[in-house]
Amino acid sequence: MKENFLPESCDIFCNVIDNYGDIGVCWRLARQLANEYGLQVRLWLDDMPSLAKLCPEIDVAAEKQRCRSVEVCHWTADAFPSCDGGRGWGRERGVAELVIEAFACKLPQNYIEAMAEQESKPVWINLEYLSAEDWVQGCHKLPSPHPTLPLTKYFFFPGFTPKTGGLLLERNLLARRDAFQGDAAQRQAFWQSVGIEMPSAQTLKVSLFAYENAALNGLFDAWADGAQPLLCLVPESRILPQVGQYFGDAEPCAGKAYTRGTLQVCVLQFVEQERYDELLWACDVNVVRGEDSFVRAQWAGRPLVWQIYPQHDAVHLKKLQAFLTLHGSQLSQSAKSAVAGLWQAWNGGCWAVDTWSAFVAARGELDSHARQWARQLAENNLALNLLDFCQEIGRMRALENEGQ
Repeated sequence: MKENFLPESCDIFCNVIDNYGDIGVCWRLARQLANEYGLQVRLWLDDMPSLAKLCPEIDVAAEKQRCRSVEVCHWTADAFPSCDGGRGWGRERGVAELVIEAFACKLPQNYIEAMAEQESKPVWINLEYLSAEDWVQGCHKLPSPHPTLPLTKYFFFPGFTPKTGGLLLERNLLARRDAFQGDAAQRQAFWQSVGIEMPSAQTLKVSLFAYENAALNGLFDAWADGAQPLLCLVPESRILPQVGQYFGDAEPCAGKAYTRGTLQVCVLQFVEQERYDELLWACDVNVVRGEDSFVRAQWAGRPLVWQIYPQHDAVHLKKLQAFLTLHGSQLSQSAKSAVAGLWQAWNGGCWAVDTWSAFVAARGELDSHARQWARQLAENNLALNLLDFCQEIGRMRALENEGQ
């Protein structure tokens, strides 16, 4: 590493398990490290079509390509390149100075062996899943020595408090959000780009990005029977067949629109990452899922409804409650109860009649809280924290070497 211990190169390994959350996080991190901090970044990815949904210029057939300042490499277990002592990994450089193992994916054994052969060992990070649970703060940055090789892996936990790694946030994101939300011309251009006439000020605008959910009919009924016109924008996703079933359409697809009562639903094409931010900014309430869209909805500064990724034995509900407790600590009791009631009904798949009306009644408080919450989270930047941690490890190693 350089004298200031900042890495010049980074390899990010991403094994796409399901949906777009894992690749969404890795792609954002890769671009931020490359474009804002000047690192040479390689993203090793085992599912190119998933990335192409988020970034249409990706060539899914290419084994190696450069896109938006990131070198994207196809990673397969049977065709991973030989290491040649860490030298034969694509570019002139060999093993990266910062190695990120995203969401506990397993690095290729020959890459691990090449890391061990380096005179200056890379900083090896296991980037963990996002959680608001208390135990995360105690595990953040913990070392895990390799059982047989002279390597140490460190656990790095994204999170919502200063004792965690924080969240991914580009330098100008909140300024761009404020400019968009304060400029009628930008908003008009967005609505035109998705083929929808700009809604009236009286229309409540909601984005819906979700997994399959048994509570959808109840939510749609509440919207259709409401006193206020509601426009729901649904990007293509796993919930689309249920949307079609609700409206009696066996072949729902992008470009279709449905109406029932005061509810209008418009289906959008799956949007790339930058356009998805604009969708969140343009809406009054955002229903999101998983991790990546969940974080982006918080940066939007709007009230949100989170569908957490379901896990065995309902473990995910404990994670949901942990966030509700943290997020609701500055809300009034009525607003806190409204949010908890809606989120629990949505994640439990069991709809209650007054759930949505209570949430809407609290919108004034939820609007201001969402802006304050985003400002609070913005003080803890994950990419910057990662690089600071690299410097911390570098200084520690330098002191150890001096003492030998």
